[in-house]
Amino acid sequence: MKQRPSAPASWTQDLVRFLQQQPNVAAVRVNPGDRTVSVATLGQVDSAQLDQQIEEVLQAIEQKLAEGGHGAAVPKGFLLKQSGGATTLERPTCVTAPGFWRWIDYQLPEEDEQAGHAHEDGEWRLLSILAASCGVLGLSALAVGYWGAPGWAVTGLYGVALVAGGWDATIDTWENIRARKLDIHFLMLAVAVGAVSIGAWGEATLLLFLFSSSGAMEAFALERTQREVSSLLHTAPKLATLVGSDGAHTVIKAEELKLGDRIAVKPGEMFAADGDVAKGESASDESTLTGEAAPVEKTVGAQVFSGTINLWGSVEVVVRRLPSESTLQKIIRLIQTAQKLKAPSERFTDKFGGRYTLAVLALTGAMFLVWWLGFHLPPFANHDGHTSAFYRAMTLLVVASPCALVLSIPSAILAAIAWGAKHGVLFRGGAAIEKLAEVNTVALDKTGTLTTGELAVESCESFPPGREREVLEFAYALERHSQHPLGRAIARHAQQAGVDSLEVDKFESLTGLGLRGQVKGVTAVLGRRELVAAGPFASWLSDLPPADPEFSEVWVITPGLLGRVLLRDQLRPQSKGVLARLKATGIRTVMLTGDRRHAAEAIAAELGLDEVRAGLSPEQKVAAIEEFGKAGQKVAMVGDGVNDAPCLAAAYVSVAMGARGSDAALEQSEVVLMHDRIENFLAALRLSQRARMVIQQNLFISLGTVIVMVLASMVGVIPLSLGVVAHEGSTVVVCLNSLRLLLGKNE
Repeated sequence: MKQRPSAPASWTQDLVRFLQQQPNVAAVRVNPGDRTVSVATLGQVDSAQLDQQIEEVLQAIEQKLAEGGHGAAVPKGFLLKQSGGATTLERPTCVTAPGFWRWIDYQLPEEDEQAGHAHEDGEWRLLSILAASCGVLGLSALAVGYWGAPGWAVTGLYGVALVAGGWDATIDTWENIRARKLDIHFLMLAVAVGAVSIGAWGEATLLLFLFSSSGAMEAFALERTQREVSSLLHTAPKLATLVGSDGAHTVIKAEELKLGDRIAVKPGEMFAADGDVAKGESASDESTLTGEAAPVEKTVGAQVFSGTINLWGSVEVVVRRLPSESTLQKIIRLIQTAQKLKAPSERFTDKFGGRYTLAVLALTGAMFLVWWLGFHLPPFANHDGHTSAFYRAMTLLVVASPCALVLSIPSAILAAIAWGAKHGVLFRGGAAIEKLAEVNTVALDKTGTLTTGELAVESCESFPPGREREVLEFAYALERHSQHPLGRAIARHAQQAGVDSLEVDKFESLTGLGLRGQVKGVTAVLGRRELVAAGPFASWLSDLPPADPEFSEVWVITPGLLGRVLLRDQLRPQSKGVLARLKATGIRTVMLTGDRRHAAEAIAAELGLDEVRAGLSPEQKVAAIEEFGKAGQKVAMVGDGVNDAPCLAAAYVSVAMGARGSDAALEQSEVVLMHDRIENFLAALRLSQRARMVIQQNLFISLGTVIVMVLASMVGVIPLSLGVVAHEGSTVVVCLNSLRLLLGKNE
């Protein structure tokens, strides 16, 4: 490995700035040859910030690679190394440190992707104008020729029509030739020139009119999918109203918010960050995250999400997530990633397209020679009722071009991603859409997936009975300021029940056991069963039946009062219906949980699951997923927690609950169900099945048209004009068929 004092390209300055912003990133390696960037991390790294900054670096590197910039120097304190075609920029460190680095790989954006973005952003209007101009001028030329106008006038109109119809194709062809690539644009122009050379001006104009029209249709379809997504991406709030300790309101940029800040949100404003309502009541429009139009009630303690709209009440919110780590920003990053990741079949057609173009050119040239030399057809001029070998070759070239085939898969994939993003389902690339349609087994975690993950008070008991409200009063007094899930549940229940808020003196936490304080002048203790078992009630407690396995219990002890509060994780109301519909479609359902068997089996019986595996460690969950895979089952794993991340990675398709989902679970997931809506899994499944069906239809239309028309053209039974209509018509049909995915509901 050779160390050099200066950088080979100006993008090293971008790498230096990136390293300065990320102190836990030790090195960055760039390989322009295979278009990869690798980042070496050491210690804990803010994954959200890292992904955001690396995206900016990737764009900067891509631009400067294209410009071919050179000659930037490396600042003092950094090491630049060359190995093969890769360049590595490192911080100075000890010899042993590289052994602890963890490398993360990123892919530079493809050049053809960047070039194609222009087509997706409003260019369909220009293409439509050019196509319309081509059509109008072509019809005008046909009309004036019929009325006996001079030949130069007819030729002039046809010439201008050809320029309008071939303008965009010429630009794309020139760019591809400079990159030493050939594609369908080259084929179309070649046919148009060939048709003109034999005097078939009308056929050449018809070809370019239909080709430019299908190009406008393609651009419109892509922009429609982009517009569906953009309506979500542009909802990120820019400003927030910060409430100071003195109650003063100050408007600041949303990115300046910190954890624990208190912000005021007026009716009609967007929530600037994820947080909890601390004051006031309202409802929010969360359709941007979930696709659900119904307002969601918000009271004190309720969670709100960045980018959603506060409908009618003024509220104050405590920030629980930074704006850069909010649910909305997670959605945006996932969508941006998904739009760049291609499905396996899409990657196949990309590779297939270039080779196919060369094969078509070779076949056309060979058939020209066969028709001319083998069948003794006139080479260029039609006469005696026989079309020329060149005319037939041009017809073959048109009908064999893979326009519709190339569009058949990406148009459907992009439309599916757009529909999902608008309705609370995020696909991380086309592969997830294709794979989800093949699933025959769904494995689900219990807590946070089939259940809400939030405990709720089921009942209060006193011994002897009759003083249940007092038990709740003491429990509320001690748990009122607790952030523990049990404490939040008790406080929420007490507020709903209208229980008085009692003052607590001499409050103290009993590590590992519970809480203690002076309430109403007496000592009150709240905590686990062990608190009661350790005192004089031990023998009595042994005769008291324990709570059912699915319940958690909190005991309250004061002089003259003994009682307990029973809490339980709540089932999602939609879980039973979702599982029933999965079973109705022939999909097997399995619960994989680390909870106790009795609790898991009780829930499974209530929901109607096919199989339950309880008391599992993360390793055992992975083993279960692998066992299903070896048995020939294609498993979709649905989970939300850190302990679900390993089995999500092992599953055929990984699905994460979006709002509650841990970062580890989200990073491993291919499909994200936003706002914890388990019913969105049905929508995702149906959407993937519809997308696969549309792709199959598109392939049948495109390949079927090519095969039929190629055979017909080889025996000389179709004119060039009919070949043009069939070829371009199939392209338009494919685009329209894909747009169907943006319509209707996938339930």
